Amino acid sequence: MIDCIIGVSDPEKWHSENLKMNRNHYASWLVHFGGARLIAGVADDIGVGVHFNPFVSLNDKMYKYGVVRMDDLINDILGWQRFYLCGRLQKPVNIIMDSLDLENLNHINLRAATSAALLLLPSKFTEEDLYAKICSLSYMGDLRMLFAEDKNKAGVHLFLWLSWRSGLCPPPFLKFSKFLKKCQRTMPKAPPSKVKKIVQGQFSLFHRMYNPFLEEYAAKDLLRLSSSGDAQVTISQDCGSSAASKLVSSLPPPIRSQMGIKLGEKKILDELGRVKQEVVIGSKEEAAQCMQKLLRNKVMISSARQAVAGLLTVGVFGGARYVSKKMQKAWKS
Repeated sequence: MIDCIIGVSDPEKWHSENLKMNRNHYASWLVHFGGARLIAGVADDIGVGVHFNPFVSLNDKMYKYGVVRMDDLINDILGWQRFYLCGRLQKPVNIIMDSLDLENLNHINLRAATSAALLLLPSKFTEEDLYAKICSLSYMGDLRMLFAEDKNKAGVHLFLWLSWRSGLCPPPFLKFSKFLKKCQRTMPKAPPSKVKKIVQGQFSLFHRMYNPFLEEYAAKDLLRLSSSGDAQVTISQDCGSSAASKLVSSLPPPIRSQMGIKLGEKKILDELGRVKQEVVIGSKEEAAQCMQKLLRNKVMISSARQAVAGLLTVGVFGGARYVSKKMQKAWKS
């Protein structure tokens, strides 16, 4: 099943329009008792701001499309507020329409993901190891890993439709589908489920996404890159507390603030002479453990909330079908 995310300025308005054309995509109780307002309310108040409609068939392919408010998407990208959609955007995606230039905005998310993965990796590793670690960030603490999820899963194919202009409502799914048809011709093949195989299957895409940050960190003497005879890049990193502090400085401000509460903060002067707070880093291991615990808690809460919202929004029969699919995938893995 191919995942699609549709970013809109007003989810309630979008669902209202989509219900006119695709009423059968939604659970009957949602449509009957509250319609678009209830659909958006369940996503915001119970879930993590995303409403998903799974099992939508189009051109012999199965889709699961989610609708999210652009404000929520941006907050997750820049601040790892939920660590939900930002985690999906740390993997290769196909952007269909981007009126906000979110692709460039996502560079902040990718740089932070690179830093987070480096904190969790040893002094020497391969480029493939780095991408696998990045893939695994958004699954730390995921409750689905406990019972009904492919435990080797580390990525999905994701399409994005993003619209921000005031008053503009992206078209309902049937109109939106023509963009999917165009992308199906160039969509990479679905990768195997195991982390290593996913990275290997999309290695060039990961390299294109993250190589600029590897070069940036190498220029700052945080990394050393070397190629062996088989063209596999080996990476060595400085594991000192000073290097770890620089990695932490690239994490989203809310994560740094939470780490500061746990590890302590100190005041320093930046390059412009302004006073700012910096997390006290005793060691790389200490920083890594603190960050990992914070991310695990975020993912655990988000996955629990989204699981409850998902069961409500797909209805009893849809929920049973979805869980059955997850159980089959988990059994095979």
